[in-house]
Order: sequence, then structure tokens, then C-alpha cells
Amino acid sequence: MFFHSVLARAALVKPAISACCFFGLTATVFAQVVTVNQGGDWTSETRAAFYTQDQGSRIMPLAWMRALKLADGTAFLKDSLSRYGYLPNPENDEPDIPVGFTVANMDGVPSIGMTCSACHTRQIDVNGTAYRIDGGPGIVDFQSFLADLDSSSQSVLATESSYDQFADEVLGAGASSTKKAELKLEVETWVLRFHTLIEGSLPDPAWGPSRLDAVSMIFNRIAGLDIGEPPTYLIRDNIQTADAPTRYPFLWNAAVQDKTQWPGFSDNGNSLLGLSRNLGEVYGVFAVFHPQKQSGILKLNRDYLTVNSANFSGLGTVEDLIWKIGPPQWPWQFERGLASVGKGIYERPTDQGGCAECHGIKKGAFRSPFHSTWATPIMDVGTDRRECEILQRTVDTGIMNGAKVPFADALKPKDKAFNLLATSVIGSIIQHGLGNLSQQDVALMREGNSSQLPSQFDDLKGAFRQPQFQLESFVSAAASAGKSGCAYESRVMEGIWAAAPYLHNGSVPTLEDLLKPASERPTLFKLGPNYDIEAVGMAAEQSKFDYTLTTTDCSDVASGNSRCGHEFGTSLSDSEKKALLEYLKVL
Repeated sequence: MFFHSVLARAALVKPAISACCFFGLTATVFAQVVTVNQGGDWTSETRAAFYTQDQGSRIMPLAWMRALKLADGTAFLKDSLSRYGYLPNPENDEPDIPVGFTVANMDGVPSIGMTCSACHTRQIDVNGTAYRIDGGPGIVDFQSFLADLDSSSQSVLATESSYDQFADEVLGAGASSTKKAELKLEVETWVLRFHTLIEGSLPDPAWGPSRLDAVSMIFNRIAGLDIGEPPTYLIRDNIQTADAPTRYPFLWNAAVQDKTQWPGFSDNGNSLLGLSRNLGEVYGVFAVFHPQKQSGILKLNRDYLTVNSANFSGLGTVEDLIWKIGPPQWPWQFERGLASVGKGIYERPTDQGGCAECHGIKKGAFRSPFHSTWATPIMDVGTDRRECEILQRTVDTGIMNGAKVPFADALKPKDKAFNLLATSVIGSIIQHGLGNLSQQDVALMREGNSSQLPSQFDDLKGAFRQPQFQLESFVSAAASAGKSGCAYESRVMEGIWAAAPYLHNGSVPTLEDLLKPASERPTLFKLGPNYDIEAVGMAAEQSKFDYTLTTTDCSDVASGNSRCGHEFGTSLSDSEKKALLEYLKVL
């Protein structure tokens, strides 16, 4: 296509940053990467901040990761982790640190961690040109990253010589035997904890690029690594296989939804609710978090902050940045007349093949006096229910047994992992907020108002609503109605072209395939960055990763990989489907 050839030539002959326009669209080109236009609020400055903003994730000291070796003896950080799909960050002062990885101090030691752009920055390839989409679902192989990090870390302790080499790189040649012994104890503790997590969590078959079971990994982290007895804090039996993979969600318009998370269990739409959403995420992605027993006001009988690496200010900054990410504009040529026909089909009633009743922009719940939200319907459309089953998990609550936050029941010795996460997040936010109250306010609360939650925390009541579904009681009834027994969010579809694969679990490669009955959708397909602009989604042939996803049909709707459900628009004619796809490219 002409527009593509213009951009491709620009990328090849102008490696320095430049801008180009065509058909009213703009894109930035740098080092043969085209950054797709995502609105006037999304600038090079906001992009750079998004790529590097610390949230409080602390994987390990940076010197450790730089000293780690892969099985072939090369550096773990070689190629800036691009082998896993992570993207180089030319703006970073540390050339081996990719987009979404951060360096911040932990007890005075520079530590490497992750921020949300690691998983929510997408790059797709069309005819040899790479297109960068900020806030898009990352096409990254997180499971391989975790598995290799585990193996590389264990190898440090495999032999005396391997440890000596590691210690020399971390401490410098000639370090004292005392320093080496102290370091070895730290490494042994880290390896024990991380290997226990990885050994118990990672599934076979693997999630594959662009997918992960984030809910299970968050549950495993907080229940398995954070709430046991020191010094390891482990509760091994709380770690379960993370076998409910989902696609990374896209972030544009995420802040304006009135519900969020795939099953829609979290209220959303203002800074406080955004903080709760982001704090839960960072607890699952390498935050250091160990609550401790205490007595205190507001029935906060746990200290959530003394051992807590979460960067509350940074989490707020990330949320501010997310508000600015606009939906990506289709960067290739399209047929305007056909797209106009498709718009009419999109706006039809659902039973006539339309989409707008579920996915159109409608005013949502009141969340702020400063802006409106968009309604986010939570609907059971017959798709895979494995994630809802994960939300039923129960765990040993360890040090959190009896933990209490306002407007919620105290945790029981055995309780839902969901309740443990909600209590930890809400308790942390309240304790952080109380630290910002005046001494006079705190004194008044101590004198008799300790059961009264300050008004600024009111929205937390809906930050994590306990899922009310009990799958065992109505799955059979749901199945008879053509449903699965699990409901998921129905988001506004601006920029949906950039979010393949489709359905919440990424079980359908293209929008073209999604308009087919489940029985006709691909049984297996390759995952990777090669993009098909005609089918609107992942191309059939991929070269970046050697991974093929095998999906299941409607007879196994709880597999985690079922392609069942969402059979809307399947009865449209071929010409109508073509028109609808053309509109979805530019929505």
C-alpha cells in the first residue's frame, strides 16, 4: 500500500527522529521504528516517562542481574532482553535496560524492577517495518523470562567457582571473605524464595508470548512469598499453578472505565481507584511487601508500610500518564466508503450483528466531579471461565489471619486469596493516607472516632468488590443458556485493531476469525509480532517466537485456552463482515 511504502522508506532513510503525515494521520519515525499517532497529549516526553517511571518493583540488585549468566555463558541482560520481546529504550541511560524496566534504590542499593510499560507497550511488524503502540498489549514471553531468571540464579550457587565468579562481579575482585559470605546468604534466600514461586507457578503448556495468568501470579506472590514467617516469609502450599492465562489489556481509555480487571471486579475512574488497581499490580510484580501485626486506629491491626517497596507517588504518576495515552490511529491506508458502511453495521442492535450496545461509549457511574466515566458492562458471553475459577481459590492467611480493614470482614485462617489481596491493598492505601493526615486529625480519631473512615477513602469500598459468583451453583444453568458461568468486561473498542489476539484469554488471532462461529476459529496459531492488516490481527506466519497456541472448543470451556463464546456478527454476510472490519480499523 502507498501509505505503508511512504512510512517504510522514511524509516529506512531517516534513522533520526522525524515526523510524517498522510491522510490526516501522523507518526514519528526513529531508528526504523514508527511510533503510531496516539493523540496530542501523548508526546515524546510523556512516552519517555511512561517507559521508565518507577512503581516500587524490586526484582533484585542491578549488579546481581548484570552478573547473571545464561546457560551458554553469555550475560543474562544481553540484547536488552529482546529475546523475550522486550523493547530497547534509546532514551535510557542504561543501554542494557529495556522499556518498562526501572532502576531505583532499595536500602541504598540500585535495584532493577518493572513498571507497567514492560507489559503494556506493543510493537508489531508489517513488511519489515516496526510500529510502536504505547499502552498496547505487550507481545512478550514473560514465562520464559521468569524461567530463565530462575535457572540463571540457581546456577550461581551450583558450584564454588560459579559463586566466586558472581561475587567477584558483584563485589569486585579482592572482596573479603566476610563480604562474600554475607552476599551468599542473601543470594541463597533470594533463590529459595524465587525458585519456590517459579517451580509452583509456571504451567505446562506455557502461556506463550502476549499472555500470562496475572491474577494467579499476584495471588501466588502475596500468599506464597509475603505473609509467612521470617526470614523466608514462604507459605509453599499457597502457591498453585498459574493456568488461567489472559491477554494483556490495552491501557488507552483504561482510566475512564467505570469497572476494570477482566472479570470487572474493581470499581474504577478516579485517582484513588487507580491507585488501588496499580498497587495490586505492583504487589504481583516484584514489590517487597511483608505486613506485620500491630494495634492501631481504624482497626488497622496490621502494619502494611514498614516493609513495603511500593512507590505511591510513582504509582500516581503512572496513572496520570495512562490518562494521556490516546487510542492508536490506524497507520495504513483504508477504504473510507467501506468504513462508513461498517459504521452503520457496528451501530445496529446486537441481534442484527452490531457491536455498539455492548461496546459503545455510554456514560458510566459517577466517580469524580472533574470528569465522567464510560459504562463498562460485565457480561457472560460464553467465553472461557477458568479465570473465574481462579478467583475462588482459598489460601492460608498466615500473618494476615485476623487482619481487618474498615467496611470488610476480618480475614479467617483460611480465606479467599481475593480477600487477602483486597485487604492488603486497601490496608496499605489507608495507612499511607493516614500518614498524610494532620496530627490533630489523628488525635481526634484516637479519642473516639477510630471506627469512622475519613471521607477521602470512601471509594475504596468498591476498589475490590468480592466476586459474588459461585460457579458450582450455576455453571450448568449458564451452559443451558449458551453461557459459561463467567462474566467479563465489555470495553469501548477504540484502537481494538492493535490488541490482538482476541477474547480475554487471547484465544482468537484476528478480528476476522472472531467474526466466525467458535467451531470455525483456528484450533492452533502462532503468537508473535507479525501483523496482518487485512485480517486485522496476528499474521499466520511468525518468526520472532517459536510458539504455537493450541486452543480448545466449547466442550472444554474451562481449559484457560477455550476459543468458545462471543458469537456476535457471525451471521453477517461476507461483504458486511468486510465493511465492519474496515470500520474497526479506524474506530
